[in-house]
Amino acid sequence: MASNFKISVRQDGDGLNLVMQGDFDGTSACELLDVLKNKCNGIDRVFIDTSGLNEIHPFGQDTFQNNLYVLKSKPIRFIFTGKNATQIAPERSKFCHIMPYHRSS
Repeated sequence: MASNFKISVRQDGDGLNLVMQGDFDGTSACELLDVLKNKCNGIDRVFIDTSGLNEIHPFGQDTFQNNLYVLKSKPIRFIFTGKNATQIAPERSKFCHIMPYHRSS
């Protein structure tokens, strides 16, 4: 696992906010999937902030995108935000949305 990877989790009503920091590798992807599996009961939407990610390893990206299907039975909308949202979010997914990243001046 990337030794500097962390996920901050905050539940807000029927939503879940995740903020990731550090490097995103295969083990980090598995950790993110575990958090989603364990924290998404009764949740309608999950905001995943990717702004704090430094390096995104292709294996981590593939691991997350190829295993997100384990949550498809849950009625959850995933909203990816931050500068790395397009790298983490699965392409053409019906249940994922990418919020535009606006860099503040």
